[in-house]
Amino acid sequence: MPKSPKKVVQPGNTQSILLRNGRLIDPANGVDGPADVLIKAGRVAAIFRGKQKRVVPTDCLRLDLTGLWVVPGLIDMHVHLREPGQEYKEDIASGTRAAAAGGFTAVACMPNTSPVNDCWAVTVQILTAAAAAASARVYPVGCISKGSKGEELAEFGELRAAGAVAVSDDGQPVVNSQLFRRALEYAGNYNLPVISHAEELTLSKGGAMNEGEMSIRLGLRGIPSAAESVAVYRDLALAGFAGRPVHIAHVSTGEAVDLIRRAKALGQPITAETAPHYFILTERAVGQYDTNAKMNPPLRSEVDRQAVLAGLADGTIDVIATDHAPHSALEKELEFDQAANGIIGLQTAVPLSLELVRQQIITPARLIEMLAVNPARILGVEGGSLQLGAPADITVIDSEKSFVFTAESVLSKSCNSPFLGQRLTGKAVLTMLAGNITYNERV
Repeated sequence: MPKSPKKVVQPGNTQSILLRNGRLIDPANGVDGPADVLIKAGRVAAIFRGKQKRVVPTDCLRLDLTGLWVVPGLIDMHVHLREPGQEYKEDIASGTRAAAAGGFTAVACMPNTSPVNDCWAVTVQILTAAAAAASARVYPVGCISKGSKGEELAEFGELRAAGAVAVSDDGQPVVNSQLFRRALEYAGNYNLPVISHAEELTLSKGGAMNEGEMSIRLGLRGIPSAAESVAVYRDLALAGFAGRPVHIAHVSTGEAVDLIRRAKALGQPITAETAPHYFILTERAVGQYDTNAKMNPPLRSEVDRQAVLAGLADGTIDVIATDHAPHSALEKELEFDQAANGIIGLQTAVPLSLELVRQQIITPARLIEMLAVNPARILGVEGGSLQLGAPADITVIDSEKSFVFTAESVLSKSCNSPFLGQRLTGKAVLTMLAGNITYNERV
C-alpha cells in the first residue's frame, strides 16, 4: 500500500518570534494570565510569566499583543470543503484561507464530496491538496458506509491508514441500526471516532424549516424537533449497547441536549457539538423566506436555543463547530423549499461564540476548551495546547474588535451567511501555523 502524504502541514518558517504582553489562555495547562510566548523553529520554545527573565534570540521578531488573547490554534471539527467535485462552491485552498482568517489552524472536513471520501484515494487527494494550500491543517473524515449509501461499511482500516481521523456519513443518517452498531464496534478497533448525523428521515423528509408557528405562517413544511431527538436516542442507545463512544453533530434541540446530558450522567463516553447559529439565531431568522437561514438541522425555537445555551454552560455540549457549508447562488437563490441547506461559518465563529462570554454564560477558558482543546481530544489529533515543544499553532483574538461582516471580506468562494451586513464584536487578528503567520491584521 503506498504511503499517504504528510497529514500535518509544516510551513518552513525558521524565524524566532516573541509574542509579548498578551493574555495567554491555555486551559489544557491551566494557564490564564499575562505571558510572553517565544516561538523557535515553528514550535513553542518558552513561556515567560511575571518577572521571569526573557532570553530571546537577537534577531527575534517581537509582536506587542497588549490587550489581546493568545490561545492554542482553534480547531473546527466539522466543515465542508467541497473538494473534490464541487470546487465552484469551495476548494481546500479557499476554505483553509477562510479558516485562517477566522482563527482556525486546523479543520476536519466531512466526506460528502463528489466522489465521497470512502476510500484511500480520496483521502490522499484531500491531503495532497491541503499540503499544497498550507493555510491550515486539514483532517479528512471518511465515510461510515461505502458511497455514503448506508448499506455496507467502508474500509475503516484503509481510511485510517490513509490519514482519516474519524468516520461519518454527515449529510445522511445511517438509517440501518445494525449497520450503525457495527460501525461503532469496527471504528473502535482503529481509534476512529464515529460522528453521528442524527436525523429520522421519515419525520424530516420534505421539510424546509422548523415545524411550528413560523412554518405554518410561511406555508412551509416543517421538520419537528423529534426528527433529531428520536435519532439521538437511538444512537446513544446503540453506543451504550456496543460500549463504544459516539459524537453527536450539530445539536439543535432541547430534547437532544437532555438526552445527551442523561447519557453522560450514566457514564457513557458521549461527546457532542453545536454550531454558533443554533445558539445565536432562531427560526425567526427565516423571516421572509431568507434562504441564507436554511440549514439542516433547521434553526429551532427560542426554547431550543436556551436549552443549547444551557448545554454549553454545563458541559453537556463539548464542542463549538461551524458546520461550514458553502453554496453558490445557483443553490441558494431559489424558492425556499428548493434551496440547499447550509451556511458558511469559519469567519464568524469567533465573534458569535464570544457572545457567550459577554453574556457570562461561559468563561474565556471554557470557550477555548470548546474551540480548541476538546476538538483535538475527540479527534485524537495534535493541538489544543501550547505546552513547550508543541507546534506553534496559535490564534490571537481581539475580543473587543468591532467590524461589519461584508461579502467583500469573505475569503470563502461562497457568501451564504445570514450574518452578512451585521456588525460583530471580537475577531481573530493573527493566526499562526507551526510558527508561520497565515493571517494577520497586526503586522
